Amino acid sequence: MFKQIVVAADGSWHSMKAIEKTIELAKGRDTKVFVVYAVDSSTSKADVLQNWDTLGISEKRKERLTAICEIAKKEKINYEIKILRGEPVQVIIGFARTTNADLIVIGCRGLNPLQQMVLGSVSHKVMKKASCPVLIMK
Repeated sequence: MFKQIVVAADGSWHSMKAIEKTIELAKGRDTKVFVVYAVDSSTSKADVLQNWDTLGISEKRKERLTAICEIAKKEKINYEIKILRGEPVQVIIGFARTTNADLIVIGCRGLNPLQQMVLGSVSHKVMKKASCPVLIMK
């Protein structure tokens, strides 16, 4: 059904729901899953303030992605993790276009509620701008 799926991940509960659904869709099929972790500059600055060093930032991201790797390996999913820098909406949409994704899966809320309230949610913007179907998980 889907040959290439891009799933947005940020370590939040909602993104983990998106990962679970993506694995369900890909399991037992010839599907390539791209787990995209978009790191924007405002999040990076917040991480620096919380961790005080770049090593802490890298370790925190690795911890968030470790659970995803374990689930994908257990279910024998063909996956690749991409940590990309830039504004999340543009990163997700751009990567989906580059890989000719058949589907984007994204959680309905991420880790930055203030930004969502002021600027609108990433998932809503991805849904409006994507050139392929978008599945938003609650």
